[in-house]
Amino acid sequence: MKNELLFCPLGGSGEIGMNMNLFSYGSTDDQKWIIVDVGVTFADDTVPGIDLIYPDPGFILDKKDDILGIVLTHAHEDHIGAIAYIWPKIKCNIYATPFTSVLINEKFKEKKIDISNYLKIVPLNSTLNLKPFEIEFITLTHSILEPNGLKIKTPVGNILHTGDWKNDLNPLIGEKIDDSKLKKIGEEGVLAMICDSTNVFSAGHAGSELEVRKNLLKIMERLKKRIIVTSFASNVARMESIFFCAQKTGRQISLVGRSMHRIFKAARQCGYLKNVIDPVDPRDVKNISREKIVYLCTGSQGEPMGAMMRVSNYTHPDIFIEKGDAVIFSSKIIPGNEKKLYKLHNQLVKEGIEVISEESEFVHVSGHPNRDDLKDMYSWIKPKVVIPVHGEHRHMIEHINFAKEMNVPYPVQVENGDIVRLYPGKSPEVYDKAPNGRIYVDGNIGVEEDAQSIKERKNLSINGFIDVTILITPKGYIHNQPVLSIKGLPIYEDQEFIDELGEEIEKTTRSFSLNNKKQESNLIDALKSTCRKYSKEKTGKKPITNINLVRI
Repeated sequence: MKNELLFCPLGGSGEIGMNMNLFSYGSTDDQKWIIVDVGVTFADDTVPGIDLIYPDPGFILDKKDDILGIVLTHAHEDHIGAIAYIWPKIKCNIYATPFTSVLINEKFKEKKIDISNYLKIVPLNSTLNLKPFEIEFITLTHSILEPNGLKIKTPVGNILHTGDWKNDLNPLIGEKIDDSKLKKIGEEGVLAMICDSTNVFSAGHAGSELEVRKNLLKIMERLKKRIIVTSFASNVARMESIFFCAQKTGRQISLVGRSMHRIFKAARQCGYLKNVIDPVDPRDVKNISREKIVYLCTGSQGEPMGAMMRVSNYTHPDIFIEKGDAVIFSSKIIPGNEKKLYKLHNQLVKEGIEVISEESEFVHVSGHPNRDDLKDMYSWIKPKVVIPVHGEHRHMIEHINFAKEMNVPYPVQVENGDIVRLYPGKSPEVYDKAPNGRIYVDGNIGVEEDAQSIKERKNLSINGFIDVTILITPKGYIHNQPVLSIKGLPIYEDQEFIDELGEEIEKTTRSFSLNNKKQESNLIDALKSTCRKYSKEKTGKKPITNINLVRI
């Protein structure tokens, strides 16, 4: 059997988030696999009780004996957030650069898993040999420390997996993109480029962190009272800019939020942020006048438990905000979060607090490539094949059109689960479909999308709940009235509803012989039907109903 080179995304193609990509090489009976990134996405309000979702790894778990390792491009949650959920089922080596490794280690410590024998730290811009793959880490620029593209050398051609990137000419932390190295890779020949599609609709270049810093400094120089900046904790260059602006304007800085402290500590551990002023503990800020302090907070997307939301609700134990203060949202308004963010903005403005966001000032720049950045990458790499990933379908279809404009011979459109044969064959093709799906983190247990727990919770949130307890005497009579507990129905303590429902329950119960235990399950079904029918008539709701028959 001839050797094949395959690519298969299990997450991140057809959506932004939850990135997980597979590469394999070999014959049918000797195929070796690598996994690139293992990310999460965040649930919305349509799935009550669920925060995180990750790709269903079932397809690759069946091949776990042939997995050579998990290779991580960078430390954003949509690329590493599922590692502690999926790795225990695989137990292979994990390869990551130093900053990403620190954060990975912490994830496993939280789960009380010792990963030390499996976590392999890869120096920046070095090469990893996982035969038949030779993987070169290429430091790019993005909105986090140590973002890596991967040149994956195989016996039949090179692949460039870009990861998340942009062409930042002034990245502030880390080096600029080494375009000479990328040009050299292009000259060697690139069979396929797997490329970020997030900003394909945006014209021009994505812009630089240096320009954001300059503008933030201008804004903070004119603000005379307390300043709160909220941003993505993972954007260490932005964090350093806030430290820089605080120092330049004669202010102290205080970090607020667990992930802000965690990223600051990890960055320092890896040798970054060495020349910034030391942050002040939020509990000690009460001794500093309000015009001499800047807070840097988590919660830039209006997360209910984020520090920014608690500050705005006056429930944060250490930070008080008042009229005349200013809040700078130095982050993107992520599509889907508009409603809760505008609610937060309105709440602040109503209290007389100035709100500054990307809508009103230049306070944020994306970490993903705009069209001119993509043009640069295409001109350096000159790939035969382009597979757009990291985007919704509309992004990836537009990226396919863009690749055609750039005269790429074979642009290939994929979605999660598509298996692309890159070699052999005259042209690459999607030739098969891998089982794929989403796993919901329910508490600390992974469940499938159609899990009973999720269905029941959705039903509860829509229709409410009735619990009925009926006491049965030894002679088979009902002892006293049924005991009812009602949750989530719009009747509050409506005694008439409760009394009439009790009567309907008793009427149904008397039609069955309570001495016959075989009839119990039929009675329970009949009582559920009675309760739901009565509730539907009176309230328009058909609640989940639980019946307890207790013999005394």
